[in-house]
Amino acid sequence: MNARVGVVVIGRNEGERLVRCLDALQASANPIVYVDSGSSDRSVAEAEARRAHVVQLDLARPFTAGRARNEGFAALRERTPDVEFVQFIDGDCELAPTWLGDALSFMQERADVAVVCGRRQERFPGGSIYNRLCDLEWNTPVGEADACGGDALMRAAPFVSVEGFSSNLIAGEEPELCNRMRAQGWKIWRLDAEMTLHDAAMHRFGQWWMRGVRSGFGYAQVWAATRNARQPLYRTEVIRAAFWGGAFPLALVALAAIYPLAALALTGIYAVQIMRIAFRRGVTQPHAWAYGLFALLAKFPELQGAMRFWWRTRKGGASSAILYK
Repeated sequence: MNARVGVVVIGRNEGERLVRCLDALQASANPIVYVDSGSSDRSVAEAEARRAHVVQLDLARPFTAGRARNEGFAALRERTPDVEFVQFIDGDCELAPTWLGDALSFMQERADVAVVCGRRQERFPGGSIYNRLCDLEWNTPVGEADACGGDALMRAAPFVSVEGFSSNLIAGEEPELCNRMRAQGWKIWRLDAEMTLHDAAMHRFGQWWMRGVRSGFGYAQVWAATRNARQPLYRTEVIRAAFWGGAFPLALVALAAIYPLAALALTGIYAVQIMRIAFRRGVTQPHAWAYGLFALLAKFPELQGAMRFWWRTRKGGASSAILYK
């Protein structure tokens, strides 16, 4: 491969996860930029020891993943002006040895594709039900896609043409970026190939809940940012969170004050919804019922996150990353 490829890694207090991430990148011999978002561990020292160029974000400004990736890309372009492709990767992920070769081969055959991603898997899916849920979530359909996740190989030219990620978005910055790329005629693709191992390190319900709050905040923020676009994003997700996490349970409480037995009977609609999600997932597949249960339960923290966004917008405060680990 003659293409010029650079790597941008972002992280904050990832510890050994970052060490594994950087070590896995050494064999590729591509220039690496590591962007640190205020770590208090040895992240910066470990990156410097592996000859990565380190960018430390100015904490006087709210930091987000989108801002970190943009500043990493800017540093990469400054050091490698002729870069053609950039592999973005989160510091809690490890790149598969064959990924860059597979992805570059595909990109060089398909000049209409701006972003390509592959299979992200959890390193320890059996470590907790929350890790398992992440592993199921990452397994998206192969082929042309609407969006990618945080790990993806992108062409530098279209990334520059859309002015990169929206730095103010708390979550959902990747789908929002891909939405702008697709509006310019570019395609997003997911390959049937191993891309990264991800270490969610999520072992407590509180972590899972806060991740849902982050998602809900991102849904509302991205919807607000794209509502006037040709293809607005996350409207359905916000409405579902508002219905299942707010309107429906409030209606049940109000009904219970008048017709308690009717309200009790109607709670069965939640069970029906769990069944619908499980059947869509493939009811015979392992953990389909757990996925259905948690997918519905997630509407409550998602609504909390969406309400946090609307309240912060009303108050005029700046938004910064919502962390769950």
